[in-house]
Amino acid sequence: MTEQRRAKRVKEEAQVTIKLVPSETFTPDKKISYHLTKDISSTGLRVFANSFLPINSTLKIELILEKPHRLISAFGKVRWIKSRYADELFELGIEFVDTPEDHIRALKEHIEQTESSEID
Repeated sequence: MTEQRRAKRVKEEAQVTIKLVPSETFTPDKKISYHLTKDISSTGLRVFANSFLPINSTLKIELILEKPHRLISAFGKVRWIKSRYADELFELGIEFVDTPEDHIRALKEHIEQTESSEID
């Protein structure tokens, strides 16, 4: 099967806070909770969550990267969701939207550094 992703993705369990944003504004409204990512790319991330979020929901994301320690703030859209463990856990695919270029650049650098360290 051919890889069709637009960006390199690394498996990483990073801390992430997700807040649901009302559909009319980009002001965070409802705090969802703290989670761990399963993988990260410069275009999005995969995360497990304990709340169902409809496809196309807008989210405010705060991602804590290690090595070097850095906080990435971004908006994202839920692109897909899968129920896991009898609807007690959900796997989400989130695409970054309206994210500052310096944060995207930081994600790309982090992914390159992570890939290099995994090879060693």
